[in-house]
Amino acid sequence: MSTQLFSVAFGVGTQNRQGAWLEVFYAQPLLNPASELVAKAAEKLGYSGGNQAIAFTITQAGELAEALKGIDAAQAKLLTRLAESHQPLVATFLAEDAAPASTPEAYLKLHLLSHRLVKPHGVNLTGIFPLLPNVAWTSQGAVDLAELAERQLEARLKGKLLEVFSVDKFPKMTDYVVPAGVRIADTARVRLGAYIGEGTTVMHEGFVNFNAGTAGPGMIEGRVSAGVFVGKGSDLGGGCSTMGTLSGGGNIVISVGEGCLIGANAGIGIPLGDRNTVESGLYVTAGTKVALLDDKGELVKLVKARELAGQADLLFRRNSQTGAVECKTHKSAIELNEALHAHN
Repeated sequence: MSTQLFSVAFGVGTQNRQGAWLEVFYAQPLLNPASELVAKAAEKLGYSGGNQAIAFTITQAGELAEALKGIDAAQAKLLTRLAESHQPLVATFLAEDAAPASTPEAYLKLHLLSHRLVKPHGVNLTGIFPLLPNVAWTSQGAVDLAELAERQLEARLKGKLLEVFSVDKFPKMTDYVVPAGVRIADTARVRLGAYIGEGTTVMHEGFVNFNAGTAGPGMIEGRVSAGVFVGKGSDLGGGCSTMGTLSGGGNIVISVGEGCLIGANAGIGIPLGDRNTVESGLYVTAGTKVALLDDKGELVKLVKARELAGQADLLFRRNSQTGAVECKTHKSAIELNEALHAHN
Protein backbone atom coordinates (compact mmCIF):
# COMPACT_ATOMS: atom_id res chain seq x y z
CA MET A 1 0.00 0.00 0.00
CA SER A 2 1.30 3.45 -0.95
CA THR A 3 1.43 5.99 1.88
CA GLN A 4 1.48 8.92 -0.56
CA LEU A 5 -2.11 10.15 -0.43
CA PHE A 6 -3.96 13.06 -1.96
CA SER A 7 -5.79 13.89 1.26
CA VAL A 8 -6.75 12.56 4.67
CA ALA A 9 -8.98 13.95 7.41
CA PHE A 10 -10.41 12.87 10.74
CA GLY A 11 -13.95 14.05 11.30
CA VAL A 12 -17.03 14.02 13.46
CA GLY A 13 -20.43 13.96 11.85
CA THR A 14 -24.15 13.32 12.02
CA GLN A 15 -26.01 10.18 10.99
CA ASN A 16 -29.73 9.50 10.73
CA ARG A 17 -31.39 6.72 12.67
CA GLN A 18 -30.52 4.23 9.93
CA GLY A 19 -26.83 5.06 10.27
CA ALA A 20 -26.55 7.00 6.99
CA TRP A 21 -24.24 10.04 7.03
CA LEU A 22 -25.95 13.42 6.83
CA GLU A 23 -22.81 15.59 7.16
CA VAL A 24 -19.21 15.50 8.39
CA PHE A 25 -17.10 18.19 10.07
CA TYR A 26 -13.33 18.04 9.47
CA ALA A 27 -11.55 20.53 11.70
CA GLN A 28 -8.10 20.08 10.13
CA PRO A 29 -8.17 18.36 6.71
CA LEU A 30 -4.77 17.57 5.22
CA LEU A 31 -3.64 17.85 1.61
CA ASN A 32 -0.73 15.58 0.62
CA PRO A 33 -0.33 14.27 4.19
CA ALA A 34 3.01 12.98 5.48
CA SER A 35 3.54 9.30 4.68
CA GLU A 36 4.44 8.55 8.31
CA LEU A 37 1.08 9.93 9.47
CA VAL A 38 -0.77 7.88 6.85
CA ALA A 39 1.11 4.72 7.87
CA LYS A 40 0.16 5.15 11.54
CA ALA A 41 -3.47 5.93 10.69
CA ALA A 42 -3.63 2.88 8.40
CA GLU A 43 -2.22 0.67 11.15
CA LYS A 44 -4.64 1.88 13.83
CA LEU A 45 -7.78 2.17 11.68
CA GLY A 46 -7.38 -0.68 9.22
CA TYR A 47 -6.94 1.38 6.08
CA SER A 48 -5.75 -0.80 3.20
CA GLY A 49 -5.51 1.67 0.31
CA GLY A 50 -7.67 3.49 -2.19
CA ASN A 51 -10.37 6.02 -1.38
CA GLN A 52 -12.14 4.99 1.81
CA ALA A 53 -14.23 6.44 4.62
CA ILE A 54 -13.68 4.39 7.78
CA ALA A 55 -15.78 4.79 10.91
CA PHE A 56 -13.72 4.58 14.10
CA THR A 57 -14.30 4.56 17.85
CA ILE A 58 -13.26 6.99 20.56
CA THR A 59 -10.87 4.31 21.81
CA GLN A 60 -9.19 4.16 18.40
CA ALA A 61 -9.08 7.98 18.36
CA GLY A 62 -7.15 7.99 21.64
CA GLU A 63 -4.74 5.29 20.44
CA LEU A 64 -4.07 7.15 17.18
CA ALA A 65 -3.56 10.40 19.08
CA GLU A 66 -0.80 8.74 21.11
CA ALA A 67 0.78 7.28 17.98
CA LEU A 68 0.87 10.67 16.23
CA LYS A 69 2.33 12.76 19.08
CA GLY A 70 5.85 12.60 17.67
CA ILE A 71 4.70 12.90 14.06
CA ASP A 72 2.02 15.63 13.88
CA ALA A 73 1.21 17.45 17.12
CA ALA A 74 -1.79 19.27 15.66
CA GLN A 75 -3.46 16.09 14.41
CA ALA A 76 -2.64 14.33 17.67
CA LYS A 77 -4.35 17.12 19.60
CA LEU A 78 -7.38 16.94 17.31
CA LEU A 79 -7.70 13.18 17.79
CA THR A 80 -7.44 13.64 21.55
CA ARG A 81 -10.48 15.93 21.30
CA LEU A 82 -12.29 13.50 19.00
CA ALA A 83 -11.79 10.81 21.65
CA GLU A 84 -14.25 12.81 23.78
CA SER A 85 -16.97 12.76 21.11
CA HIS A 86 -20.58 11.68 21.63
CA GLN A 87 -21.10 11.80 17.86
CA PRO A 88 -19.91 9.25 15.27
CA LEU A 89 -16.33 9.59 14.01
CA VAL A 90 -14.96 8.94 10.53
CA ALA A 91 -11.52 8.93 8.93
CA THR A 92 -11.54 9.68 5.22
CA PHE A 93 -8.57 8.62 3.10
CA LEU A 94 -8.26 9.82 -0.50
CA ALA A 95 -5.44 8.01 -2.28
CA GLU A 96 -6.24 9.98 -5.43
CA ASP A 97 -8.41 12.87 -6.52
CA ALA A 98 -11.14 10.71 -8.04
CA ALA A 99 -14.87 11.40 -8.13
CA PRO A 100 -16.24 11.15 -4.58
CA ALA A 101 -18.03 7.90 -3.77
CA SER A 102 -19.52 8.59 -0.33
CA THR A 103 -20.92 11.43 1.76
CA PRO A 104 -17.76 11.68 3.94
CA GLU A 105 -15.63 11.90 0.76
CA ALA A 106 -17.89 14.60 -0.69
CA TYR A 107 -17.69 16.63 2.52
CA LEU A 108 -13.90 16.33 2.57
CA LYS A 109 -13.70 17.76 -0.96
CA LEU A 110 -15.88 20.72 0.10
CA HIS A 111 -13.71 21.28 3.18
CA LEU A 112 -10.54 21.33 1.07
CA LEU A 113 -12.01 24.22 -0.91
CA SER A 114 -13.23 26.27 2.04
CA HIS A 115 -9.97 25.71 3.96
CA ARG A 116 -8.19 27.20 0.90
CA LEU A 117 -6.19 24.00 0.36
CA VAL A 118 -7.41 23.79 -3.25
CA LYS A 119 -8.95 26.40 -5.53
CA PRO A 120 -12.20 26.09 -7.51
CA HIS A 121 -11.81 23.54 -10.32
CA GLY A 122 -8.81 22.18 -8.40
CA VAL A 123 -10.57 19.09 -7.09
CA ASN A 124 -12.77 16.42 -8.72
CA LEU A 125 -16.42 16.94 -7.70
CA THR A 126 -18.00 14.75 -10.39
CA GLY A 127 -21.27 13.22 -9.20
CA ILE A 128 -21.28 15.05 -5.86
CA PHE A 129 -25.00 15.91 -5.73
CA PRO A 130 -26.42 12.41 -5.04
CA LEU A 131 -23.86 12.06 -2.22
CA LEU A 132 -25.11 15.16 -0.39
CA PRO A 133 -28.41 14.30 1.31
CA ASN A 134 -31.04 17.01 1.39
CA VAL A 135 -31.41 17.71 5.11
CA ALA A 136 -32.91 20.24 7.49
CA TRP A 137 -30.20 22.52 8.91
CA THR A 138 -31.51 23.38 12.34
CA SER A 139 -30.58 24.88 15.70
CA GLN A 140 -29.73 21.30 16.70
CA GLY A 141 -27.63 20.61 13.62
CA ALA A 142 -28.44 18.44 10.61
CA VAL A 143 -31.71 16.51 10.83
CA ASP A 144 -32.97 13.88 8.39
CA LEU A 145 -36.14 15.20 6.74
CA ALA A 146 -37.98 11.97 7.54
CA GLU A 147 -37.18 12.51 11.23
CA LEU A 148 -37.82 16.27 11.35
CA ALA A 149 -41.49 16.28 12.40
CA GLU A 150 -40.79 13.97 15.35
CA ARG A 151 -37.75 16.02 16.39
CA GLN A 152 -39.82 19.21 16.27
CA LEU A 153 -42.48 17.61 18.48
CA GLU A 154 -39.83 16.35 20.92
CA ALA A 155 -38.43 19.88 21.23
CA ARG A 156 -41.89 21.42 21.81
CA LEU A 157 -42.71 18.89 24.52
CA LYS A 158 -39.57 20.05 26.34
CA GLY A 159 -40.60 23.69 25.97
CA LYS A 160 -37.98 24.33 23.29
CA LEU A 161 -38.02 25.37 19.63
CA LEU A 162 -36.23 23.41 16.94
CA GLU A 163 -35.54 26.19 14.48
CA VAL A 164 -35.08 25.21 10.81
CA PHE A 165 -32.71 27.61 9.05
CA SER A 166 -32.75 25.92 5.64
CA VAL A 167 -33.55 22.70 3.79
CA ASP A 168 -30.71 22.06 1.38
CA LYS A 169 -27.88 19.76 0.30
CA PHE A 170 -25.24 22.31 1.26
CA PRO A 171 -24.71 23.85 4.69
CA LYS A 172 -23.35 27.34 5.19
CA MET A 173 -19.57 27.52 5.11
CA THR A 174 -19.14 29.33 8.42
CA ASP A 175 -20.62 26.40 10.37
CA TYR A 176 -17.50 24.48 9.29
CA VAL A 177 -14.73 27.01 8.72
CA VAL A 178 -14.23 30.78 8.88
CA PRO A 179 -11.16 31.60 6.76
CA ALA A 180 -8.79 34.25 8.06
CA GLY A 181 -9.15 37.87 6.97
CA VAL A 182 -12.70 37.89 5.59
CA ARG A 183 -15.97 39.70 6.27
CA ILE A 184 -19.28 37.95 5.57
CA ALA A 185 -22.35 40.02 6.38
CA ASP A 186 -24.92 37.22 5.96
CA THR A 187 -23.28 33.84 6.51
CA ALA A 188 -26.23 31.93 5.05
CA ARG A 189 -25.24 33.26 1.62
CA VAL A 190 -21.88 31.46 1.44
CA ARG A 191 -22.07 27.69 0.96
CA LEU A 192 -19.58 25.10 2.21
CA GLY A 193 -17.23 24.48 -0.69
CA ALA A 194 -16.76 28.19 -1.40
CA TYR A 195 -13.19 29.53 -1.54
CA ILE A 196 -13.10 32.97 0.10
CA GLY A 197 -9.69 34.60 -0.31
CA GLU A 198 -8.14 36.82 2.34
CA GLY A 199 -9.34 40.42 2.16
CA THR A 200 -12.74 39.51 0.71
CA THR A 201 -15.91 41.19 1.93
CA VAL A 202 -19.22 39.51 1.10
CA MET A 203 -22.01 41.99 1.73
CA HIS A 204 -25.59 41.11 2.69
CA GLU A 205 -26.79 40.56 -0.90
CA GLY A 206 -23.59 38.85 -2.00
CA PHE A 207 -23.68 35.10 -2.62
CA VAL A 208 -20.88 32.57 -3.18
CA ASN A 209 -21.70 29.03 -4.30
CA PHE A 210 -19.62 25.88 -3.84
CA ASN A 211 -16.61 25.32 -6.15
CA ALA A 212 -16.51 29.08 -6.64
CA GLY A 213 -14.97 32.03 -4.89
CA THR A 214 -12.52 34.89 -4.75
CA ALA A 215 -8.77 35.36 -4.71
CA GLY A 216 -9.22 38.45 -2.52
CA PRO A 217 -9.12 41.26 -1.79
CA GLY A 218 -12.46 42.27 -3.24
CA MET A 219 -16.02 43.35 -2.55
CA ILE A 220 -18.83 40.91 -3.40
CA GLU A 221 -22.31 42.44 -3.48
CA GLY A 222 -23.52 40.20 -6.29
CA ARG A 223 -23.70 36.51 -7.17
CA VAL A 224 -20.65 34.28 -7.63
CA SER A 225 -22.17 31.18 -9.22
CA ALA A 226 -20.82 27.63 -9.08
CA GLY A 227 -17.55 27.29 -10.96
CA VAL A 228 -16.79 31.04 -11.07
CA PHE A 229 -13.54 32.42 -9.62
CA VAL A 230 -13.07 36.16 -9.06
CA GLY A 231 -9.54 37.53 -9.36
CA LYS A 232 -7.60 39.77 -7.00
CA GLY A 233 -8.89 43.32 -6.55
CA SER A 234 -12.18 42.80 -8.39
CA ASP A 235 -15.55 44.05 -7.18
CA LEU A 236 -19.05 42.75 -7.94
CA GLY A 237 -21.71 45.45 -7.55
CA GLY A 238 -25.09 45.06 -5.89
CA GLY A 239 -27.40 42.55 -7.56
CA CYS A 240 -24.96 41.62 -10.33
CA SER A 241 -24.68 38.07 -11.63
CA THR A 242 -22.11 35.66 -13.00
CA MET A 243 -23.35 32.79 -15.15
CA GLY A 244 -22.18 29.52 -13.61
CA THR A 245 -21.71 26.14 -15.21
CA LEU A 246 -24.91 24.98 -13.45
CA SER A 247 -27.08 27.78 -14.80
CA GLY A 248 -26.67 27.95 -18.54
CA GLY A 249 -22.94 28.45 -18.89
CA GLY A 250 -22.52 24.95 -20.28
CA ASN A 251 -18.92 23.87 -20.38
CA ILE A 252 -17.57 27.44 -20.57
CA VAL A 253 -15.69 28.25 -17.37
CA ILE A 254 -16.74 31.76 -16.39
CA SER A 255 -14.14 33.74 -14.47
CA VAL A 256 -13.41 37.33 -13.54
CA GLY A 257 -9.87 38.64 -13.95
CA GLU A 258 -7.94 40.93 -11.64
CA GLY A 259 -8.99 44.55 -11.08
CA CYS A 260 -12.44 44.16 -12.66
CA LEU A 261 -15.70 45.87 -11.83
CA ILE A 262 -19.12 44.42 -12.62
CA GLY A 263 -21.64 47.17 -11.98
CA ALA A 264 -24.87 46.92 -10.02
CA ASN A 265 -27.49 44.67 -11.68
CA ALA A 266 -25.07 43.78 -14.47
CA GLY A 267 -23.99 40.27 -15.44
CA ILE A 268 -21.55 38.20 -17.45
CA GLY A 269 -21.75 34.99 -19.45
CA ILE A 270 -18.15 35.18 -20.69
CA PRO A 271 -14.80 35.05 -18.88
CA LEU A 272 -13.49 38.56 -18.21
CA GLY A 273 -9.83 39.46 -18.62
CA ASP A 274 -7.98 41.75 -16.23
CA ARG A 275 -9.21 45.32 -15.64
CA ASN A 276 -12.57 44.88 -17.36
CA THR A 277 -15.62 46.94 -16.46
CA VAL A 278 -19.23 46.03 -17.19
CA GLU A 279 -21.59 48.99 -16.90
CA SER A 280 -24.43 48.81 -14.37
CA GLY A 281 -27.50 47.05 -15.71
CA LEU A 282 -25.75 45.45 -18.69
CA TYR A 283 -25.80 41.65 -19.05
CA VAL A 284 -23.18 40.39 -21.50
CA THR A 285 -23.68 36.81 -22.70
CA ALA A 286 -21.50 34.89 -25.13
CA GLY A 287 -23.83 35.65 -28.03
CA THR A 288 -24.34 39.35 -27.31
CA LYS A 289 -23.56 41.47 -30.38
CA VAL A 290 -20.98 44.07 -29.37
CA ALA A 291 -19.92 47.16 -31.32
CA LEU A 292 -16.14 47.57 -30.99
CA LEU A 293 -15.18 51.23 -30.82
CA ASP A 294 -11.83 52.92 -31.36
CA ASP A 295 -10.35 55.63 -29.13
CA LYS A 296 -12.47 58.23 -30.95
CA GLY A 297 -15.68 56.33 -30.36
CA GLU A 298 -15.95 55.25 -34.00
CA LEU A 299 -17.21 51.77 -34.94
CA VAL A 300 -14.45 49.33 -35.88
CA LYS A 301 -16.52 46.18 -36.29
CA LEU A 302 -19.40 44.17 -34.83
CA VAL A 303 -18.46 40.99 -32.93
CA LYS A 304 -20.01 38.47 -30.57
CA ALA A 305 -18.98 38.95 -26.95
CA ARG A 306 -17.35 35.50 -26.82
CA GLU A 307 -14.64 36.86 -29.16
CA LEU A 308 -13.68 39.35 -26.42
CA ALA A 309 -13.49 36.73 -23.65
CA GLY A 310 -10.36 36.99 -21.55
CA GLN A 311 -9.08 40.21 -23.13
CA ALA A 312 -7.76 42.90 -20.81
CA ASP A 313 -8.70 46.58 -20.36
CA LEU A 314 -12.21 46.52 -21.81
CA LEU A 315 -15.21 48.65 -20.95
CA PHE A 316 -18.62 47.17 -21.82
CA ARG A 317 -21.49 49.67 -21.93
CA ARG A 318 -24.90 50.20 -23.49
CA ASN A 319 -25.48 53.24 -25.68
CA SER A 320 -28.28 55.10 -23.95
CA GLN A 321 -29.63 56.47 -27.24
CA THR A 322 -29.45 53.47 -29.56
CA GLY A 323 -29.47 50.61 -27.02
CA ALA A 324 -26.47 49.03 -28.76
CA VAL A 325 -23.90 47.21 -26.60
CA GLU A 326 -20.51 48.83 -27.09
CA CYS A 327 -16.96 48.01 -26.03
CA LYS A 328 -13.82 50.11 -25.92
CA THR A 329 -10.46 49.92 -24.17
CA HIS A 330 -10.28 51.93 -20.99
CA LYS A 331 -6.90 51.64 -19.33
CA SER A 332 -7.59 54.80 -17.34
CA ALA A 333 -11.40 54.86 -17.37
CA ILE A 334 -11.96 53.29 -13.97
CA GLU A 335 -9.95 53.11 -10.77
CA LEU A 336 -11.17 50.68 -8.14
CA ASN A 337 -11.60 52.20 -4.71
CA GLU A 338 -8.48 51.15 -2.81
CA ALA A 339 -10.24 51.80 0.49
CA LEU A 340 -12.48 48.81 -0.22
CA HIS A 341 -9.39 46.60 -0.42
CA ALA A 342 -7.77 47.80 2.78
CA HIS A 343 -10.53 46.77 5.17
CA ASN A 344 -8.69 43.85 6.72
